[in-house]
Amino acid sequence: MSERESLQRLVDTLAEKLGRSVVLDDPELKLIVASRHFGDADDQRVRAVLQRDVGVPAIGYILGHGVARWTSPGVIPANAELGMKSRLCYPVRWQAQLLGFLLVIDDDLSMTAAQKQNVVDAGHEAAVLLLGEQLGQDLLRREVEACVSGLLSAEPMRRDAAVRELDRLGVVRRSTHVSITVVELVPGHEPVESTEAASALRIATSGLARARSGYAAGVALGGRGVLLQTWDTPPGEDRLRDQAADLREAVRRVVGDHGGSVAGVGRLRTGLTAAHRAYDEACVAARAARRVPSLGGVALADELGPLELLLRLPDHELTDALVPEPLIRLRDADSTGRLLTTLRTYLDEGCSAPATAEALHLHRTSLYYRLERIQEHTGIDLNDGRARLLLHLGLYLLDIVG
Repeated sequence: MSERESLQRLVDTLAEKLGRSVVLDDPELKLIVASRHFGDADDQRVRAVLQRDVGVPAIGYILGHGVARWTSPGVIPANAELGMKSRLCYPVRWQAQLLGFLLVIDDDLSMTAAQKQNVVDAGHEAAVLLLGEQLGQDLLRREVEACVSGLLSAEPMRRDAAVRELDRLGVVRRSTHVSITVVELVPGHEPVESTEAASALRIATSGLARARSGYAAGVALGGRGVLLQTWDTPPGEDRLRDQAADLREAVRRVVGDHGGSVAGVGRLRTGLTAAHRAYDEACVAARAARRVPSLGGVALADELGPLELLLRLPDHELTDALVPEPLIRLRDADSTGRLLTTLRTYLDEGCSAPATAEALHLHRTSLYYRLERIQEHTGIDLNDGRARLLLHLGLYLLDIVG
């Protein structure tokens, strides 16, 4: 009898003894085995059994209760919005290593101490069986992460070897286009442990990867979640942005109040061997999303403009000291922010007075008055092209340094 068959038998025996539905999930809450129904199934159980995936919201809700740190059975409260009844959750461990979760539906919280002990005893048996299976799964995960890491390397030989290995593993199908999205944690008031951070990033990216089976891989690398995707036809920017937002939401549901996240999307590239370029751009975009609040936590490399160049400077350079002094004077004199807004719009509109006046809903006389004030405070002639470039870059720097 295989380990999987033994686990199924174990869960079935426990469910019959309890008269309740039971599932065994892995540490990322992917279904391993499930018992038959006992008339207590809810929407989440039905989805888990039929689709073998409870969905990111439910995963985040469960993990958000800190179950990965539990060492004894505990109750996960019901959640009507998710269509989820309350459950007894027991973390299955081998020594300190988390191997999975036994989840038993307990809608009326009527499980006795003896029944809970039955769950604990079954968990001990499951740990022995899961250990061997977990080692195999960990090996495959490490292989996939090593392949993706090689694919994103700056070394051509490593990239070529990674493409061959991905082909062998059958993880990602080759297609014309490739995209990379990265998601990074932004710590909150309470720190996130490194293992929990990696788990959150892996859950978020692998969850989206499963939705495009064969055309995506989600991994956690170097403190980032990385979503690698191949496409037969190029996706639109809205789709890539929505995916990035979904990644952020998935991470939020897992880490809860411990922090948030930002996401960056690289440019669409041709062929897997160009994925490293998309990754580099995605990392810069994520940095922009972290440093520029107006981006709303998600940035696409294609939309960064000069920000992309400036954000390749090291952090210790990106300070107020880098902002041109004339722009600092203007900022300090501009209590309402109107002059800065006018200058930005004027430069963005190619120094066209009619276009600027229309964009700001200003009469041209008012615009000319503001431009004169800008020149007075900065001491710069706006007819000088190099001076305009200096001010324009300075405005982007102000976005970054605040």
